Amino acid sequence: MRRLFWLGVGVAAGVTLSRKAGQAARQATPAGLASNLGDAVRELAGAVGAFGADIRAGMSERERELNEMVEQRAGLPARPGAGRHAAPAPRARRASRAEG
Repeated sequence: MRRLFWLGVGVAAGVTLSRKAGQAARQATPAGLASNLGDAVRELAGAVGAFGADIRAGMSERERELNEMVEQRAGLPARPGAGRHAAPAPRARRASRAEG
């Protein structure tokens, strides 16, 4: 019974080590390295995107705070949609030199 137990433990250890060695060998191939690099780049791009979204949210919040502060101090209501991130107001066109 004891020999059968140790035989089972040895088989399980051999299978585990064999699988780990196979995975390490696959990761050392050019395709495995490219896959790892692709995953790292994808993760970095996600982190940069999340950072940018956090920055934009902070900028918008700070802009709102500054607009409220100016409104309170000046006593004038803020223009709706005023600020850098709002759509620009349409500009009047200049007459061309050829018409003059």
